[in-house]
Amino acid sequence: MKCCDVEALWDEMRDGIEPRREHVLAHLRGCPPCQNMYSQYEGIAYCLTCLPIVEPPQSMVPKILEHIRESVARKLPPPDNIAKMESPIGVLHVAFRNTGITYIGLNRGEDDEELLARVSRRLHRGLVPSSAPQWVTDVVARFFRTHTVEADKIDISDLTPFEQLALRKAHEIPPGEVRSYGWIAKEIGHPHAARAVGQTMARNPVALLFPCHRVVDSAGDLHNYAYGIEIKARLLEMEGYHRPPTRATAQTTLIKIR
Repeated sequence: MKCCDVEALWDEMRDGIEPRREHVLAHLRGCPPCQNMYSQYEGIAYCLTCLPIVEPPQSMVPKILEHIRESVARKLPPPDNIAKMESPIGVLHVAFRNTGITYIGLNRGEDDEELLARVSRRLHRGLVPSSAPQWVTDVVARFFRTHTVEADKIDISDLTPFEQLALRKAHEIPPGEVRSYGWIAKEIGHPHAARAVGQTMARNPVALLFPCHRVVDSAGDLHNYAYGIEIKARLLEMEGYHRPPTRATAQTTLIKIR
């Protein structure tokens, strides 16, 4: 732990996160500057603990509560809009903001309240039901017409840098072709992170548009998909991909799995 990490601890405490005692003690044992400060202020700290507790004036309570409300409101991101749309594979729910589409998912038979709660948890912000604007409708329609999407219409800025790299690499896979998790891991500079790539594909908030359905295992098997193997196979078939009938013949297909 670096000495400058003390500032980070204070920031966490101000945000309501209580640092673990063992972390603080471990830092103190290994940091001479902090040891000196502790010895200088240990007596003051003890005296402070002996002072009687003073209740704040009642007139201060409303101001404190208002300050807390304002602080929380400043930290909450604005909600996304979410719209329901028909598609060749079923009803889609598409969340978006002015920077692009942030979520797209297939209806799983949930009622609207359950769906909004689930997607809101996934995005870590609120949702406002609305109608899809023309640009959103055009993006979705273009996908089912050409199986391509302009990347600048999708907003995955809230994901980790690794997740963004993996999904953007999946976006480069042409329609009608597939690549392996290992191929993506190698292409983004993390050759041993195939499992992490698989987890990223499983959590992909913009499935279809950043096509995790075009990512398979090293043997060419479809492996898994959030909406079921059948939907994954159907999407690939719509795009012109012909799955090898067996593993033995996978290497002889025209569509090469890299």
